[in-house]
Amino acid sequence: MRSPETFDAYYVETRTRLLHEAYALTGDAPAARTAVRDAFVVTWHHWRKVEHLDDRDGYVRALALGRARRRHNARLWHRDKSLDPEVRSTLDALSKLTARQRELLVLNVLSALSLSELARTVGLPRADAERELQTATAQFALHRDAPSTEIPRLLHALSGPLEDIRWPRATVIRRSGAARRRTHTVIGAAVATAALVASGSLVAAGSGAEPTSLGEDKSTPGVTVHPPVSDADGADNVAADALLSPAQLSRFGAGLDWTETATTDDVDGDGLVAPCQRERFADPDGVSALTRTWKGTETRVVKKKVGTGKRARTRKREVTSVRSTAVEVVETSRTAEDAEQAFETASLWFAGCIDPRTQLVTTRTVTRVGDEARAFRLRSWGKKSADISVGVARTGRLVVALVVRSQGKPVGDKAVLTGLSAAVNGVCGAEGAGTCAGRARARTSAPLPIGTPPGLLSVVDLPPVSAVRGPWVGTDAEKARTNYAATRCDRTSFTGKGISKALTRTFLFPETPNASQLGLTQTVGAMKPARARTFVDTVRDRIRECARANLGTSVTQLASSSSKSSDLSVWALTFEINDRQSFPFLMAIVRDGGAVSQLGFAPDRNMTMSRADFVTLARRVMQRLGPLDSAR
Repeated sequence: MRSPETFDAYYVETRTRLLHEAYALTGDAPAARTAVRDAFVVTWHHWRKVEHLDDRDGYVRALALGRARRRHNARLWHRDKSLDPEVRSTLDALSKLTARQRELLVLNVLSALSLSELARTVGLPRADAERELQTATAQFALHRDAPSTEIPRLLHALSGPLEDIRWPRATVIRRSGAARRRTHTVIGAAVATAALVASGSLVAAGSGAEPTSLGEDKSTPGVTVHPPVSDADGADNVAADALLSPAQLSRFGAGLDWTETATTDDVDGDGLVAPCQRERFADPDGVSALTRTWKGTETRVVKKKVGTGKRARTRKREVTSVRSTAVEVVETSRTAEDAEQAFETASLWFAGCIDPRTQLVTTRTVTRVGDEARAFRLRSWGKKSADISVGVARTGRLVVALVVRSQGKPVGDKAVLTGLSAAVNGVCGAEGAGTCAGRARARTSAPLPIGTPPGLLSVVDLPPVSAVRGPWVGTDAEKARTNYAATRCDRTSFTGKGISKALTRTFLFPETPNASQLGLTQTVGAMKPARARTFVDTVRDRIRECARANLGTSVTQLASSSSKSSDLSVWALTFEINDRQSFPFLMAIVRDGGAVSQLGFAPDRNMTMSRADFVTLARRVMQRLGPLDSAR
């Protein structure tokens, strides 16, 4: 028996949200409205089965978005003179993405789908979907000329042109759905009769035939029928008073006045409360979540002279500004295994941060805090530079994340560890908690693998470059037929017998005008360790000989180290073109076992990175080479 009341409520609740998603994908409001309306007509046709699906939205969304894409065939927003310029710019930026990238970005922001559900919706493995989403985020931010933190606001603002959309009543939709069902019944009967007349026989499913249902229909994309989940553990088990208090945040900034700004279950808005966070929850199927945010303000006295001569005087006023923000998130999973996965997911948010102009500085493995823990340090080098300190821990079925974003003096490593310990101890008495925290210990560890080919750097590894616009953007890795990281001194090639897995990748600033020379290139390859040592020695010898043999070439060694298992050499080279022009270049050769990488950076006028940052980047290459050596 179908329930009209349930359908009517679902229609009213869902139509505007689906319209928003369809419009963001197409920029065509009439086509989006018609597609959503037709999707609900089909839904009422099948409501007996759709009503009992765990994922009704997945069924209706697939119908609506598919119809919207088919109906849309022009960039109508260009013709709409009344459209807000901000909305038009957002639609233009979205239109420059591929269809799959656009769908991933739009649904990631506007829907409640987890990354795993997004991957299923677009038909990609989870790792591939994550990479595509990262690319979509970077490309949209580039085309829109906005930081990635603004993406949710920009996409939610697309609801503005839809506010005056009028919808047919639910009864009209149901009548259309009933008429559609009757039409299909008549057509089906006619087809069956024709088949009977033509063949003289009627094939019917016997008792052993496999039943079919809407949920099992392989040809309907986007339908996901989940097994029933027990809600026995569904009660919230972390009390608000278990979270950190403002007094406990004093360790994160001397002289700051910390104020709690919100304590929520993180179900409103887009749910993204921390830098680098990609999804509302690390465990989308978890039992509960609790989030608390703070701001740390600094008050200073500003003096200003007013008047002249004898009437001159000094006016004082107090100015209060936010210098730091902090977020604590506690998620409870149904099982310890689910919590382990949530811990890895949350860790990857920070290890592979997709916020533009945000660099991963260090990764540390933390012991004596819960059952497992990590700490990360990142730096944001946008218009307002900031240090981001992160601690993530798991205790039993609970995952705790503590994120502090500071302008000015960074939070000390000890403060990060003691703060994470305090957060874990605050919740370790809750149901499902495991080990509490003791005196934390931490050691620097290699950065987590984040989906790039073994040995290659990612955008999150790259340091600041002065005087540029926009973020770093990396090209796709390709076979290293040409090595653009080499110089005319060493002429290093990663082709030839005995060299395998040779790849190269270049990073640029495409948003920066007149920067044709600016870029960073990395080339990697795997070989036997003995040959790898000889390979590196050859590069070193050629660089030394080049400095002696060419008067117009200067070489400065910035770093060098060698052992049986590894090598690292970093140089600053300058090539004189003529009496007035010279070409600077930073280059490094790195070996870890049988894995070798060459790194080259070409600055352009005042657009350059510091030599210290380049040496640090070469050391990051060493850390990234480990998996390539293991894969030989």
